[in-house]
Amino acid sequence: MSTSISLSKNGNSPFEKLLGHNDEILQKWNELENAFFETSGLDSHLLEQVRRTLAFGNGCEYCMAKAGKPDFDENNQRIKAATAFAELFAIDHKAIAAPHFDYLREYFSEKEISVLCSFISFLTASQRFGKIMNLTEDLQPEKGAIQN
Repeated sequence: MSTSISLSKNGNSPFEKLLGHNDEILQKWNELENAFFETSGLDSHLLEQVRRTLAFGNGCEYCMAKAGKPDFDENNQRIKAATAFAELFAIDHKAIAAPHFDYLREYFSEKEISVLCSFISFLTASQRFGKIMNLTEDLQPEKGAIQN
């Protein structure tokens, strides 16, 4: 199966090569992703579990194949709250209401909630882009079996 448009010469992965048709957008996209993982103040393991949760919720086969389903200690309430919120966002972002934010406030500061919501929005855009561009498991350089 092939991608919806041809891969450009810019980028290191198939995802990046699809964005790479505009090098500046690719560069800024990567900078934003790096900012989330390197300077957002949220733990990279938490962010990875959110990424995995969204991959399955958004149906991005390429992203699902990267590392499988979320895998974390259920006693970690911050990750549990973040992934539950991410799952709800993927299912029906319009259903998110004040009580959901009250729940997040039990584990996160206002700044962290802002970062979490922007990260979830950014990843959703990335994963939906991957889905519509037909990025499949066979194109994932880090692939393992999709764990259902």
